Amino acid sequence: MKKLMNDPKNVVEEMVEGYVKAHPDYIKQLPENDRALVTARETSDGKVGILIGGGSGHEPGFLGYVGDGMADGVAVGNIFASPSPDPILEVTKAIDKGAGVVYLYGNYAGDVMNFGMAAEMADLEEDIQVGMAKASDDVASAPKAEKEKRRGIAGEFFIYKAAGAAADFGYDLNEVVRVANKANDNTRSMGVGLSPCYLPQTGKPSFEIEDDEMEIGLGHHGEPGIEKGPLETADRVADRLVQDILADIEINEGDNVVVLVNGLGSTPRMDLYIVFRRVEQILSEKGIKIYRSYVGDYITSLEMGGCSVTLMKLDDELTKMVDHPVDCPMFVQK
Repeated sequence: MKKLMNDPKNVVEEMVEGYVKAHPDYIKQLPENDRALVTARETSDGKVGILIGGGSGHEPGFLGYVGDGMADGVAVGNIFASPSPDPILEVTKAIDKGAGVVYLYGNYAGDVMNFGMAAEMADLEEDIQVGMAKASDDVASAPKAEKEKRRGIAGEFFIYKAAGAAADFGYDLNEVVRVANKANDNTRSMGVGLSPCYLPQTGKPSFEIEDDEMEIGLGHHGEPGIEKGPLETADRVADRLVQDILADIEINEGDNVVVLVNGLGSTPRMDLYIVFRRVEQILSEKGIKIYRSYVGDYITSLEMGGCSVTLMKLDDELTKMVDHPVDCPMFVQK
């Protein structure tokens, strides 16, 4: 393991400190808790606050998406671990503008528990109304009949996009939650792992895999996938990922989708564009129209090798959310 770090115990604090210093016009750290970050820009009274968060190691997710048009604040956890309720509550208090705050997070046990506890504290101690929406886009993590058990992976990015736009449009708390859940319901992802990442504190790989193998359906923390098999070509990998996604959601000829080909940390853009090339071919052959496409590292897993493919099926409302301008340090859309 080779990493540019000092003391492994301080990697999150030093990363957050560096991020805030690099982007002071976008984000600031709350004095009450160094894991609580909020937008450095004024937001309007009566706007629903958008709070995102999760473990570190997924950069640019999640702190990279605090900015105009997306999140108003982020709670930062340890590597691959949920933030505790304390920074979540501090961000909640800082971004509430009288209309409540919506929590957006992945469907993981630690996040469900800690965001739930923070919501109770916000209600009982601060009289702040909180709504919540969980990302559960990973088709590999549970069968369709048990969708509520699925974990959130790169599709979380589309949920942030939709909910942030809805809040900007002046939707109330319940409507922002509805839009976030609608985005999640219309989003599916699946990934492939090619090489593990190494946790700074242990120096050990997140999973074991041979040089000539790949793991289909791998999770963003190294959770096992559906199957481990021989390394395939980019086209064969894309075929499998898109096939499993389309088998899980009804997307028909003439429908519009948004596509994300997401790198997991160490996959070159060259590889990602080769995968996207095949994804576009598959969808074009089926008469499915790509309305927007995103290719790059959006939600990573330290230096893990591999990628995921995400499709979000659009209707008029979700198209409006996708088109809304965004200005964040790690994502700009005009």
